Formats: sequence, structure tokens, C-alpha cells
Amino acid sequence: MTDIEAKRPVRDFATDWDHTDPQWVHDPYPIWEDLRERCPVAHTDRYGGGWFPTTHEMVSSIANDTEHFTSHQVVVIQTKNPEGAPPAPMGGAPPITSDPPFHQIARRLILPAFAPGPVNALEGQVRALCVKHLDALGEVNEFDAATNYAQFISPGVIGKMLGFPESDEDLFREFVHLVLDLVDLEPAVRIPMFVPMAEYFTAQIEDHVANPRDDFTSYLLNVEVNGEKLSPEHVRGTMVLTLVAGIDTTWSAIGSAIWHLATHAEDLARLVAEPTLMTLAVEEFLRFYAPVTMARLVKEDLDFYGVAMKKDDWILLGFPAANRDPEAFVDADKFIIDRAVNRHAAFGLGIHRCAGSNLARMELRVAIEEFIARYPKFELADPSAVTWAQGQVRGPRSIPLRVVA
Repeated sequence: MTDIEAKRPVRDFATDWDHTDPQWVHDPYPIWEDLRERCPVAHTDRYGGGWFPTTHEMVSSIANDTEHFTSHQVVVIQTKNPEGAPPAPMGGAPPITSDPPFHQIARRLILPAFAPGPVNALEGQVRALCVKHLDALGEVNEFDAATNYAQFISPGVIGKMLGFPESDEDLFREFVHLVLDLVDLEPAVRIPMFVPMAEYFTAQIEDHVANPRDDFTSYLLNVEVNGEKLSPEHVRGTMVLTLVAGIDTTWSAIGSAIWHLATHAEDLARLVAEPTLMTLAVEEFLRFYAPVTMARLVKEDLDFYGVAMKKDDWILLGFPAANRDPEAFVDADKFIIDRAVNRHAAFGLGIHRCAGSNLARMELRVAIEEFIARYPKFELADPSAVTWAQGQVRGPRSIPLRVVA
């Protein structure tokens, strides 16, 4: 029995929410709709206490408020100050764990690597990667689109960007699982599990120092701020962020898009027939199936929309819930493939808005373009066998498909 299975089930998400509860993992949207109507800020005593705001207005308010909320810890776990965690304002994975003014410095350093120019230059590589994994499927008519396709795209892209061996992609997925999925483990169990991950990144840094090359790791090792190179903790933290955030978010978005098309034949047919819709479709995939929720910690006691938040309470920022708020979007609960006005929050809001959004959009677009070009008609082979990731990044981990002739 896993730790998740052993936990008590949630009876009322308004007073006892848990983002790893099987109901939430399987289908969180009805839960969020219910909470939005009757809370709309849910509370829990789990994980040491925390809050889940469900409206776009509230989520945006917190995301843009660095005075009352800190980003020092962005993944809800059993301890709010894990032993050995780098202190504020840098945090363990700058810039996402950094507070102002350090955040601005750390973010400015990485933006050039994710600007439109460098990202567009990668499109050919991403397309070739997609074709490679589609070719590997051969002539089979049934396969798992998550484990045989979606999960390979972003690890291949991010691994190459960092200059890591392609043969280590299974390790990358293990790191993602550890950081984002195993959040229920007690610190005494979870923290030692990070040792192999730390050793891996240390080895990669040492290899890059000995053998410099043109990749993001070498860039981080050589870039200077005010005439000084980055600290080893800063370099390692940004490498971890790039790997973990760059892999699971995009992998989950690709998987969710494929799952949607497998269950909505009309949208698949239209996208195949009208390829110019792809840009709008990508934005709607991102809005409707936004994979990422991020955490904050309350800096000091405060009243927030009538609830008494305490110092060090968790805040789970529900960007996906904000994207389905009817006060923010017309027909928010409907997937509209050609939705023209779509200022969604899939990439976050405020100063921590995802620096890699250009890359994620391109990977998602290319992965879907190549998939539907190869398979213009497909459906779920076994809907009951679809599984979803738990924790703060939601996406399908199994999508059994059948190609339709």
C-alpha cells in the first residue's frame, strides 16, 4: 500500500482539501467549481496547514503580491522549511523560488535562452524528435500515447539544452517523479532520496567545467553578475528548475491535448482539416488543461478575503482553477478550439510567469502537429485505463489509443 492509498479520504474539500486525493487526481474540475461557489478559499490542516483560492481574481492577487507571500517553497510538502534548503531570497531553484530583489537578477539571467529567436531555432530539432518517436511505433494500431510519445518530447529537448546525455532520460523522469509526485513522504524518508539527484547534477557540473560546450549549463557556469560568477547553489538550482519544470509541464500538456483529441472526435477532425487553427487550439489546450499549480507561503498573519491566514501557511495557487472561472472567461467550462480571446494563466501570473513559455508553446504545437499528421483519426482504446499524475503538475500518465482507419 502506498502512502497515498493509506491516507484518510477527503470528505469535504472546503475544509480538508488534498491535491493528492484520488478524487482530485482523477477529476479536479467539479471539485473546484463547487469550491468556487461556496468557499471560495478552501482550507486544509494537512501539510501543516494551507489554503486553496479558486477564483481568477484571488489567484492573480496572490501571484502579484510579493509583500505578503513568499515563493521560497513552491511545492507543497510535509515540511515548510526542509533541512538544508537554501534560504530566501534565492531559494532552492532560482528564479522560481526567489523573492525580490534577487528574483529580478536571477530571472534576467535566463531569459535570453528562452527568447523567441533561440526557441524558434529549436523547432527543427523538436520536429525531428517527434518524428523519431512516431517512427519507433511502427505499424501498431494500439499503443500508449503517454508512455510511447508524450513523455519523450520534453526530456529530449531539455536534456539537450542542458547538455546532458540522451541515455539519462529515464533518470530525468525519476527526478520529476521525486520532486513533484512523492510529496506525501515524511522528510526523513523523502530528503535522503534526493542524494542521487544531487550527485547527478554535481557530476554534470564537473563534466561541464572540464569540458565546456555551447549549452545552457556552460552558460550558467560562465555568466557573471556584477563581475562575479554565480554561486554553485545558484547554478545547480537553476539546472534543477530547468530540468524538472521544463519536462513535466510540457509532457503533461502534450498528453492532455492528445487525450482531449482522442475523446473529442469533432475537434480532432477540425484540427486536421483546418491546420491554421493550431495556434488558437494550443492556447485553448493550455487554458482548459493547464497543468501547473504553484505554492506560496504566507509571510505574516493577514486577512485575505475574509479568511485568517497565518504565517507559514501554504497557498496552493490554482492557475488551472482560475482558467475555468466564469467571471474571467466566457463559457469557461467549455473547450472552444477557436477561442479568440484567451488571456489564460497556464503559465502563471505576476513576476514568476513561466520564463519558458515560448519553448513550451512550440513543443506543444509541434508535438500535436506531427501526431495528427501521422494519425488523423484515433480514439481511446480503454477509457478506464487512463491515469493522471498526482500533485501540482497534472497530466495523463497513460493514454491507451486505438488508431482508426
